[in-house]
Amino acid sequence: MSHSPMTVEEWQAVLAGEPAGAAAALFDAARGGDAHAALHYGQCLLDGRGVARDPQGAFRWFVQAAQSGLAPAMNMVGRCLDQGWGVDETPRLAASWFAAAADKGDVWGLYNYATALSLGRGVAQDRAQALDLFRRAAAMGHPKSQNMIGSFHEDGWAVPVNLDIAAYHYARAAEGGDFRGCFNHARMEIAHGRMDSAKRWLAEAARLGHDRFRRQMVQWLNGREEESLRRFADQMLSTDLATA
Repeated sequence: MSHSPMTVEEWQAVLAGEPAGAAAALFDAARGGDAHAALHYGQCLLDGRGVARDPQGAFRWFVQAAQSGLAPAMNMVGRCLDQGWGVDETPRLAASWFAAAADKGDVWGLYNYATALSLGRGVAQDRAQALDLFRRAAAMGHPKSQNMIGSFHEDGWAVPVNLDIAAYHYARAAEGGDFRGCFNHARMEIAHGRMDSAKRWLAEAARLGHDRFRRQMVQWLNGREEESLRRFADQMLSTDLATA
């Protein structure tokens, strides 16, 4: 017998609870046919949150949720196929799932399908369509898409090079909390000689970014001719900021 779908309040209570208890509740609801529970339980398995990590099991739950028409689950099936999480890496199939999620208006589906189109990964490269999808996602408040729009305008992909427009979108991405947006906004501030502002955003990029990104950022700073930026890189390395 299937369970009644959980209410928003019930979801909030479950997901805010102790991880093992939350995972158990999600598993019970997922077995009862709740697609949202299947999606969230798959994420628990993928992350090893409250349950032993099981990427293959996560993929199966994502597929079950996606088959019910749940767009975020379609996106996660695509992510697994794109990254090889619990299944063979298959960019062509990943792109088709991202496209399905994007067609339903899922913001991460829009972003991931746009990324695939930008790179020609699993699908014919189409940067004009990619930019359109990034713009749709950005209009929904997606900072990573905002950052990508900035990159298109900086690099001249599908649009003429326009550093003012690029700077605008990088600033919006930074304000939205995207660590690459923070870094790119800082680069624009450096170009205009606004070093105090640039250092604030570099510090925020370091705080929000992952270890590999922080190392790349320090390397970039050490390659700059401005002594103050090289000193800033040394400060990052000598504090918890670079390993946070």
